[in-house]
Amino acid sequence: MGKVELVSGTPIAQTDIFPEDYEDFFENGAVALHLVGADGTILRANQAELDLLGYAADEYVGRPISEFHADPHTIDEMLTRLASGEKLVRFPARMRAKDGTIKHVETTSSAQIRKGEFIHTRCFTTDVTEIVRVRRQLVRKDEEMRQVLEALPAAVYTTDAQGKITYFNRAAADLAGREPIIGEDEWCVTFRLFTADGQPLPHNECPMAITLKENRPVRGVEAMAQRPDGSMFPFLPFPTPMRNDDGELTGAVNMLVDISDRKLAESNQRVFLDELNHRVKNNMMMLYALIRSAQRESNSREASVVLGDAAQRVGAMASAQQALYTEHDRSEVEARNFVRAVCDSARQAFSKNVTLHIDVDAGNLANDVTMPLALVLNELLTNAAKHGCDDEGNCEIWISLKRSEGDFELTVRDNGPGFDFKVTGRRSSGTGLVSGLVRQLRGSFSVAPGPGARCTVRFTNQSQSESSLDS
Repeated sequence: MGKVELVSGTPIAQTDIFPEDYEDFFENGAVALHLVGADGTILRANQAELDLLGYAADEYVGRPISEFHADPHTIDEMLTRLASGEKLVRFPARMRAKDGTIKHVETTSSAQIRKGEFIHTRCFTTDVTEIVRVRRQLVRKDEEMRQVLEALPAAVYTTDAQGKITYFNRAAADLAGREPIIGEDEWCVTFRLFTADGQPLPHNECPMAITLKENRPVRGVEAMAQRPDGSMFPFLPFPTPMRNDDGELTGAVNMLVDISDRKLAESNQRVFLDELNHRVKNNMMMLYALIRSAQRESNSREASVVLGDAAQRVGAMASAQQALYTEHDRSEVEARNFVRAVCDSARQAFSKNVTLHIDVDAGNLANDVTMPLALVLNELLTNAAKHGCDDEGNCEIWISLKRSEGDFELTVRDNGPGFDFKVTGRRSSGTGLVSGLVRQLRGSFSVAPGPGARCTVRFTNQSQSESSLDS
């Protein structure tokens, strides 16, 4: 019978535990269990232990435990430590099953010592073969990933959530010109950082730091880095957060792409384009001068008029080329500078009594639209000066270039009597040229007749290559 205890004066009997209960617990427990004597012989083993290794009781019990361990030194160490009274907790070992396979197990064991004498061990064995297999697979995949990262020509490194460097590949060290210190260097593997325009950039404000602080990728940022030897290189960073299964930030990975070659190519391209634009501008100005010279030497009034119109058109094109030549971005030209340049060129053919009023919204024009637009504006200015002046040659012309619903709208207005486009357009080479150029711009052309004729050209600000793709 179990003991009887008094709790608050009331007798309570504990549950009776009989020897057969202990026997049932040992034999039928779900955890593998065996007893090993002082000489290393297996004294008892429950069914879970036998099922784990695949042996019958007579094939296992009564035999040395060392026969079933794949590593003799491991079982020797276990028995020695147990005999000294030490308790083993989840001690790793490898055991042989009957079918020849190796089971990875963890043993939790203690010895029964009576009056200083080692009686036997009590060993609980847990099969961790699948866990070991998965761990090895993860280690193998981690090693494969490491080999992939090492083979990449791009610089790659990782940090923990606090920004400490946890890994870098050889390309990262080569690019940075230094060997980063794992666990000490923060945010970036580089020596010093600068913005794209050369301003010092603290490491704790670099794109990688922003990624970790704001838990988001950072893209489209150029930066400059300095190596310990003083050399500089431009690069594009691609910092990206790393998160666990719960979505919590665990660190970040960054790839640094050296864009030195691209920058050199861009610089060479700029030099080439500058030289090309310079030559084109000079050739146009030479052509303009030759036509003007031919105009002055001509004895025919009709030829002089034709040459004058041609010179003015070449001058408009030269002005557009000059405006483009002065821009940093050769793919676009600042709209205000462009319009003023064309107007200044056209003004040279007008009398001093012609006044131009220019009103242009800030914005850029695509390179492909500049030449046809320059010719259109020149023709409209010439037409306004021709039809809008009084008998004494006085007139005012208003030029505006505005954005309207995503398009550009060019307007040229004068204070003269106006004209009928349906009549004039048929016989005027100038208005015919405008209509053709407007079609090239994929735009529209309209004239509000007089007094004070108002010519309007509406067009989309896109390159001809983009237009061809849209059509």
